Parts: sequence; C-alpha cells; structure tokens
Amino acid sequence: MKKRANKSTTIPGFINENSQKNLGRVEPKQAGTDNEQYVYVMNCTKCGCIYGSNGSDIFQRKCPNPKCQGGNKGPKLLTS
Repeated sequence: MKKRANKSTTIPGFINENSQKNLGRVEPKQAGTDNEQYVYVMNCTKCGCIYGSNGSDIFQRKCPNPKCQGGNKGPKLLTS
C-alpha cells in the first residue's frame, strides 16, 4: 500500500520520518516541479542542509547531501 501525504506536512515545523523539517512555503509563491505544487524550504535536522521540496514530497523527502542521506535533488530555491 502506497503512503499518502497528510495535509499537515505543509505546515511549517512538520518533521518527517527522515528528520527533514518543513520551514514553510517559498514567498512569493514559487511553482514546483510536480503538477500544481508549490516549493517549500526544507532543513535537514541532521546536517543542516537547506533545500527545496514540492509540497507533495515533504512526507518522504530525504536530505540531498551525499554525505548525509543522499536523497534526490528537489526543486531549486529561487532567490530574488
């Protein structure tokens, strides 16, 4: 059975089972790489890495740092 994301995963402060913390949605809103998704800022509580994630991926996201969890790269965080 496939695990489904819970709406609470997009609330800032949510920490998933891989110790990745949601710091909130990028403002102004940034379109994600998944259909109808926004980009959220994630923080690895193990190594401190900051990176982007689609809202739909927060529940399963792993740190993209190859020296930590080696997860897939998420959407790029755009800076203004």
